[in-house]
Amino acid sequence: MRDLTQVSPKQIRNLIRKGKWDQPTAGLAMGYAQANLVILPEKYAFDFLLFCQRNPKPCPLLEVLEPGEHRTEFLSSDADIRTDLPRYNIYRKGRLEGTVKEIKNIWENDFVTFLLGCSFSFEEALLRSKIPVRHIEEKRNVPMFISSIPCKPSGVFYGPMVVTMRPIPPDKVSRAVQITSRYASVHGAPVHIGDPSKIGIKNLKKPDFGDPVTIKKGEVPVFWACGVTPQVVVMKAKPDLCITHTPGHMFISDLLNEELANL
Repeated sequence: MRDLTQVSPKQIRNLIRKGKWDQPTAGLAMGYAQANLVILPEKYAFDFLLFCQRNPKPCPLLEVLEPGEHRTEFLSSDADIRTDLPRYNIYRKGRLEGTVKEIKNIWENDFVTFLLGCSFSFEEALLRSKIPVRHIEEKRNVPMFISSIPCKPSGVFYGPMVVTMRPIPPDKVSRAVQITSRYASVHGAPVHIGDPSKIGIKNLKKPDFGDPVTIKKGEVPVFWACGVTPQVVVMKAKPDLCITHTPGHMFISDLLNEELANL
């Protein structure tokens, strides 16, 4: 497989659509924004929309599609939400039923699609400032943890915030905060810096989602809100059906990261 860091989003989506890429998307199509995915039957859409508005750190809305619509207008002109993510999680009554590579066969006309900002989108800016991004270095999925930080409930939706963790050298932490603060629409500044036990995380070597990464001596664990939060919330709310991205397997848009920095 060729180096996909410099390949266009459209080319990567075509590879995904053809079944030639089903791995995590961190580091792919550098410079272009990635997005989390939540698809719900229309009867749950207002509650979830309100949940996102009340919890903009973990659920920054980028685009909401009309019921039954599977093509985006803002993030891409030609993508198909049903086929263009590497992997999808299918939840029924809050239980993970399975992980699939496309969802055409279960698509319904009342499905409402939510696309949420993803922290992969600010990683390019971190790398430009010579701030290490360990999961990219180690070719792993970003580590994600269920924190003790509560989200504000809305209707049937409630639960804790999920966070991503990146180990940062102590002399670069303040710069990492400055850089990511510019990207409010893709989770923005960290929600916690330092001792993981303060936000209910017991063991950084055992993430709830994704992969563990190396934390070098002296490095500081820095935590950002994560778009996997809706998946934990869905497991508690137990809607009839919910389709999401598989953690780390994002939608790659045609929007530049720098465009998101100014939204």
